[in-house]
Order: sequence, then structure tokens, then C-alpha cells
Amino acid sequence: MKELRDHRIGGIPNPFILHRADPWVYRHGDGFYYFTATLPSYDAIELRRSPTLAGLAGEEPKILWRKRDRGELGCHIWAPEIHFIKGKWYIYFAGGDSEDVWNIRKYVLENPSPNPLEGEWTGKGSISTGDTTFTLDATTFELGGRRYLVWAQKPLSRPEVSNLYIGEMAAPWTLKGEPVLLSEPEYDWETRLFSVNEGPAVLTRKGTVYLTYSASGTDHNYCMGLLTAPVESDLLCRSSWSKSPVPVFKSSEENGIYGPGHSCFTQSEDGETDILIYHARNYKEITGDPLEDINRHTRMQRIFWDDGTGLPLFGDPIPEGGQPL
Repeated sequence: MKELRDHRIGGIPNPFILHRADPWVYRHGDGFYYFTATLPSYDAIELRRSPTLAGLAGEEPKILWRKRDRGELGCHIWAPEIHFIKGKWYIYFAGGDSEDVWNIRKYVLENPSPNPLEGEWTGKGSISTGDTTFTLDATTFELGGRRYLVWAQKPLSRPEVSNLYIGEMAAPWTLKGEPVLLSEPEYDWETRLFSVNEGPAVLTRKGTVYLTYSASGTDHNYCMGLLTAPVESDLLCRSSWSKSPVPVFKSSEENGIYGPGHSCFTQSEDGETDILIYHARNYKEITGDPLEDINRHTRMQRIFWDDGTGLPLFGDPIPEGGQPL
């Protein structure tokens, strides 16, 4: 039966922020929301903050870091995420090589300043995962006193495929132990245009870890899958995780929103409403390479929860337009 709940968020327009793909919103204990995303120029990392979620759209972003002129980190600066870990700020992001643009790796920046818009961001290098293959979209979370990293990477044995991996962290820029294969493209909806699992995001609620990810190529086929695991289970064991056989969030012809994905989660100011942040386009047909189309805009909508299964109900991507106050 079609989900009839109203997923709109009062007073916040859709789209929320134009020309920002791979959005990341972090709500910190200092009372601010922080927002970063992939720039259409793919050449820098910016950050903005606001005491309200709605206010992020009107804040002037500050450039924190720019790509190098050539060589390593010389192009394809993608998907930054900001995290606060043990008293310091960290940004996880992907970068390519100007001499080999698809030689993309995961990198970390660190800043000890209480305000991440101030102080100095210094590079901690790339995160080694053993294989030196195409890898991006790192996210991190802590559970039960252990910090984990989840990321996308192409395995040596199948360089045409992007899988999801998980590993425990020894430091905010270092893994401990061997990476564990978490998910690989296996369903039709994960293998359209390209065979892709990427863009992981984690939300923990009522004893369950919910991990969303994006699948297929970055056109209208782009969609979101879902992995779940009990919080008390061994998250480094693949059998602890259950995978939805169907996408949980996908294009809506009816609402005119296409290719929703690369999500993250936050909450309303009162802590009562869970919110999905994602990017999508408002048209289906794309001329040329989807990566050269700059019209992936940041959007957001409310998440509901199924009283019976406990699973998140994402509904359909809401149509464009103003929101009710």
C-alpha cells in the first residue's frame, strides 16, 4: 500500500541547497548544525554552520581546503564528511590524481580548534585499506566503545564493481585489522549503468544499526539500499547484517524527483524528528556524463518508523516546492 504520511518538514523548501551533491549534515553539542557537500567544481571543501537546520541554506560557506595544483589530490575532490572525535574535528573525503583522475583514494583532515570554521586543517594522509584500488565515500561511527569506518572500494578481483567494506579504527585515520566485505551489488537495482554500492550512512535506533547506501549509476537509476544489524552483534561479521532485497528510496516519476541517494541523517532542533538528507535531480534525462551534470541538489525530508518492524519508512522523494509552516 502506498505510504501516505507527509514526509515534508515545515518551513524548509525543497530543494534545500542548490548544486550540492553528497550532502553531509552534522549536529554537534555546541548547538550548531554543520553542512558540507561535494562542490560542482570538484576542487575544494567548504563548510557552513547554523543554530537551526533551516538556517544552513542562507549561511555563507567558508572554503576550508583546496585541491593541489597537480599530482595527488589534484582533482575529483568528493563527498566530504565532518566528524568530531575525541576533542578534534575530522573531515573524511575522496580525492583523485591530476595525472590519473580515477586514482581516487580516501583522505583525512584534522583540526583541533573548538570551532571548525577557525584554526588550521592539516592532512593526516590517506586511509590504507590494504588494496590500492579505487576507493571513496568513507563514513565513521562509534558504538559500544569501538569506532568503525565504512567505505566503498573496487576489489582487485572485480575492478568493475564497487563494494562496501567495514573495519574497526585504531585512530581517526588508521584502520585496525583487516577490512570486512559488507555488501556487494547483487540485485538488478544495484547494477544499472554500473554495479555500485557506495555512499554509506549510519543511524542507530532502539537496538538496531541502520546503514543506508547508494546503488547503480548516478543517473535516474541511483537509489538507496538498506543494511541492518543488532547493536549487540559483531558488526565485523558479515552474517550479522541483513540486506533489503529491494531499494528503500528511489526515483519518483509522480513527484518528478530522480536519482535520490548519497544520504545522511540528522534530527530536528527539538530532537523529536529524524530527517533524511540526500541529493537528487528534478529531471530524468541527462545529456552526457552524469558526473558533469551539476544539478544534483541537496534535499531533506522526514523519516517515519514502522511500529511493527521498527524499520525506517522513507516514502517517496517529496516533490519540489515550498513547505507548510
